[in-house]
Amino acid sequence: MAVKTILFQVEMTGDTQIENITKAVSKAVAGAGLAVGIITVFVKHTTASIMIIEDEPGIRADTKAFWDRVVPADPAWQHNTRNPGEDNGHSHLRGQLQGPSVTIPFSEGALQLGTWQQIVVIDFDTRSRTRELILQIIGE
Repeated sequence: MAVKTILFQVEMTGDTQIENITKAVSKAVAGAGLAVGIITVFVKHTTASIMIIEDEPGIRADTKAFWDRVVPADPAWQHNTRNPGEDNGHSHLRGQLQGPSVTIPFSEGALQLGTWQQIVVIDFDTRSRTRELILQIIGE
């Protein structure tokens, strides 16, 4: 069983921005030289997550509306009140709920996603930043 690790970065603006990374992940799997296995896509931040969605404008808008309703920005979050200058308590909570990674099977060097499934990074933070991702490919 071989393991390949690829690091890459995505420039994000925060405020529940969604960035589609399916092509980059597909390219990494195709270039790994492995026929069958799994890939884990992991974001190295507590205020961002990886998701699989149907990536179309309505779902993007609904996703932002969902997070704004479920975990609203609120200056009263303890993270904000105990850390002067912090305003992203809600960003951390959203990241906790959604999670930092997904694992996807591949065969014949191609992701086995459903017809409408796309891999995205979602940035919950309150400011722009560079997000670091790790792709770990395990297979043969």
